[in-house]
Amino acid sequence: MRNTALQNALRINIGSSSSSSPVPIPFWSLCKFTKRSTSQQTRQYSIFNSPHPSKPPPYGQPHPSSHSHLIKNHEITPGIPAEEYELRRKNLMESLEEGSKVICMGGTVKLMSQSIFYRFRQATDFYYLTGFNEPDATLILESAPSTPRGYKYTLFVPPKDAHDALWEGERAGVEGAISIFGADEAYPNTSLSTHLPDILNSSHGETIYASLPPKPSPSISSQPFQPPSSRRRSSLLKLFSSSSSSSSSIGADINSNDPPHLMIAAALSSEYAKPLERPIQQLRMTKSRLELEQMKRAAEISSIAHTKVMRAARAGGKERDLEATFEYECSIRGAERQAYVPVVASGANALVIHYTRNDCVLGPNDLVLIDAGCEYNMYCSDITRTFPVSGIFSEPQRDLYTAVLNAQKECVRRCTVEGAVTLSELHRASCGLLLEELRQIGFKLTVGDVERTLYPHFLSHHLGSDLHDCPTRDRNATLVEGNVISIEPGVYVPYDHKFPKAFHGLGIRIEDEVAFTKDGPLVLSATAPKEVKDVEGACQGLLD
Repeated sequence: MRNTALQNALRINIGSSSSSSPVPIPFWSLCKFTKRSTSQQTRQYSIFNSPHPSKPPPYGQPHPSSHSHLIKNHEITPGIPAEEYELRRKNLMESLEEGSKVICMGGTVKLMSQSIFYRFRQATDFYYLTGFNEPDATLILESAPSTPRGYKYTLFVPPKDAHDALWEGERAGVEGAISIFGADEAYPNTSLSTHLPDILNSSHGETIYASLPPKPSPSISSQPFQPPSSRRRSSLLKLFSSSSSSSSSIGADINSNDPPHLMIAAALSSEYAKPLERPIQQLRMTKSRLELEQMKRAAEISSIAHTKVMRAARAGGKERDLEATFEYECSIRGAERQAYVPVVASGANALVIHYTRNDCVLGPNDLVLIDAGCEYNMYCSDITRTFPVSGIFSEPQRDLYTAVLNAQKECVRRCTVEGAVTLSELHRASCGLLLEELRQIGFKLTVGDVERTLYPHFLSHHLGSDLHDCPTRDRNATLVEGNVISIEPGVYVPYDHKFPKAFHGLGIRIEDEVAFTKDGPLVLSATAPKEVKDVEGACQGLLD
């Protein structure tokens, strides 16, 4: 039947000369066919050698060959070149005692339920030193003063595997760890247990700095119960006990069947190893120019999203709608993920500092407190804004908002290098400022009312690749150029006769990201509406 139809079409268009205007020949009829049988024909295709496609990507993360829209030729990760990663490792090793070794384990895939996994997020310290963004990798740095680098750089990474590539995509592998990420040596991560005894071997005067993979949760009750056998526990701790201090081959007898994290945990229980977090986080607290550029872009994306949320709010809408709007506006501008679960608290929900249920309906007279920020190229943003669903602050709302805003702006103004301030000093200042502002609008306050009831959280935290960056930092340390912190005073008025009734149930927080520079405070989140007229304008659609 198909052959007859083709012959008829050709006969009509080519063989007939009686028609004054020729009938167009269908495009498909001009294609070449090869006779397979009397009833079936197939199209012929040219066979030629094509270049290796950029999809699927050839490595386990963006690379200039496949993601030129994200990463440049000289960069390891978007915006950060190989030279900066080299400088980070060099600075770390120079800050440690001569002869030190560093063992830093990367992140692991976390499961949501059964085999359903969360999207992978690399351990921050590991990423800071390597830029390597695949799970289950480990970094080893060893002091080597006689080499050009001054240290030896080794990576243990997931090996290339055809089966895994089919299901999950390609990996950098051992070869990529050297050619792309600059390691001196690289090995499959499956061989880490056999190498660790020699790495953990500590001769006189050497110190090992080590870190384990991030815990799934800070709650003790959520930790999986996986006690080591009595043999492993006793033998490992014995090897790292002080009684073995005279041994020059302390790791020689470790059982290579012991999992790597257990070996490292045993080392950290001895006098031979120290936690890596403190020395590396001391470096991470001071951001480079390139890091500040990434953080500025993260803040700009989040600021746009905050503006869009203000415009999208309407009475009868849902808190979840605003959360979805924020996440969408961040995602289409290049954010990888949210830096934390957003707080979208309408009305008295704002009295709950970390309210994240986001499942209530917006009332016409509600304020909405939204604490939300995206993560961009592994750098976090953290912004809080409070706005009226109606688009216009009521008089009590405006008075309380202005009180918080005045205190917040004064705290930002004090973020100067010359001021030599600390986080603790800034917090104490915020308490005094709020006390005076609240008294001016009719609050009759006694000692402790602000700190204990109306303003129960701390003013600030460091910000960077982690939301609460560098938890080992000292709140009494002087803030220096390159530090980035949040400034986030708030007032949360309970239904208590001690306070003016007009303000009951109002919760207001205003938060910006502030970088310490030699030219004064740089507010990275400055484009998020904050002044009363700007907030109302954004709600009414007068701001883009």
